[in-house]
Amino acid sequence: MSKPEQKTRPLLIYLHGFLSSPQSFKCQLMRERLAAEHPRIVFCAPQISPYPEIARQSLVGLVENFLREGCGPIGLLGSSMGGFWASYLAERYQLPAVLVNPAVHPARFMPDYLGQTLKPYSGEPQEYRLTGADVDTMRQLEAELRRPLRGRYWLLAQRGDETLDCREAEDFYRGQRQTIEDGGDHGFQGFARYCEPIVEFLFNP
Repeated sequence: MSKPEQKTRPLLIYLHGFLSSPQSFKCQLMRERLAAEHPRIVFCAPQISPYPEIARQSLVGLVENFLREGCGPIGLLGSSMGGFWASYLAERYQLPAVLVNPAVHPARFMPDYLGQTLKPYSGEPQEYRLTGADVDTMRQLEAELRRPLRGRYWLLAQRGDETLDCREAEDFYRGQRQTIEDGGDHGFQGFARYCEPIVEFLFNP
């Protein structure tokens, strides 16, 4: 495939949750589905730092690099904290985004982690310690997300989410496409059902 043809290929960016990783179940499932059924779509799943300013800089740099290279259409898929980052990028660059049980007000929960040594759930040999400055930064980033939203969103949420209250997401993304299911959990049970519809939403509006 020639270089110009590579640039026109669609790009799906998967954004994982807080202390998660690109090795998460939903991320790996989406990667496998695309490879099997949509090989033209480029899949990108960056490791996202739990430090909000580092995460912001790296994600903004990632998207801007793709835009400079003249890549094809870009779609975002974010889970939990990754849903917040997907919204941040969608608003900044007016991109379509699918949000799975997204965190709407992540700064509210960050103080619970202060003073603790944090390790990724996926077992990578890394440790983090959040500070009050990190909480302040996240509050500032939240304030940048204002309605009316400029991006195009599809909210996927389950009322059985034991970590986040999906009613906050229902309210914040009011007027956008929403699929709210009874039961389920924070990991979003039955995610595989939505792999193909997600591709359709992001790249075939």
